[in-house]
Amino acid sequence: MEPPFLEMPEAFRELQGHLLKRPGGDREMVEILSLVLHHDEQAVLRAVELALEAGVATKTHVLNVLHRLIDGKAPPAAPIDAPQALRLTQEPEANVVRYDRLREIRHAS
Repeated sequence: MEPPFLEMPEAFRELQGHLLKRPGGDREMVEILSLVLHHDEQAVLRAVELALEAGVATKTHVLNVLHRLIDGKAPPAAPIDAPQALRLTQEPEANVVRYDRLREIRHAS
């Protein structure tokens, strides 16, 4: 008897390999596979591929990517390589003391 899911696309098998290393990963894999009952199989496959490319092999991330694909929202753009003229020469420092000073005086009645 053959093991189940031998004919799955490579991305699904790769995701399965990641998920089965964690407790509850088998259940997450079943839930991801069941997405094809409600959504286009190619969209689910693309969401799995994008999640793997991002290095985030989780059910939550696959669902997030799938919903972005379905809603027509593109995945986040790659970082922009800014020209030297636009780069900061000195990083700003977080100065939370300013907020404490604002709290000392009552500015409204």
